[in-house]
Amino acid sequence: MGDGTPIGRVRGLGSAKQGTHHWWHQRLTAGGNLLLVLWFIFSIARMPAYDHATVTEWMTSPLVAVPLVLLVASVFYHFRLGLQVLIEDYQHGPGRIASIVLLNLFTLVAAAIAIVSILKIAFTGAPA
Repeated sequence: MGDGTPIGRVRGLGSAKQGTHHWWHQRLTAGGNLLLVLWFIFSIARMPAYDHATVTEWMTSPLVAVPLVLLVASVFYHFRLGLQVLIEDYQHGPGRIASIVLLNLFTLVAAAIAIVSILKIAFTGAPA
């Protein structure tokens, strides 16, 4: 029927078959983050000035706004994956599910705020 002890099968303590999927997503986002952060560093380094007007003008370009949105989405997803593993490995008891729900809520809200801010500047040229 399955691996593990009979009591483990009854309690549903066997493998969830999600480890490989999670592991691959962690590695793919790490690679994407590396490329996007390198792009971000070189783009910032090439700017003529670092005042508000120059940065706002820089962000209105679609060639900047799209990679910035991808960077934010990838970094927050990678962050959520890593902290989820920490919670699953080291937190036990009833607070574990609440911690994962709060983690998901935090990352979703923080990423949404960052993405909306980037898009507002990209479309209107005005800060959020």
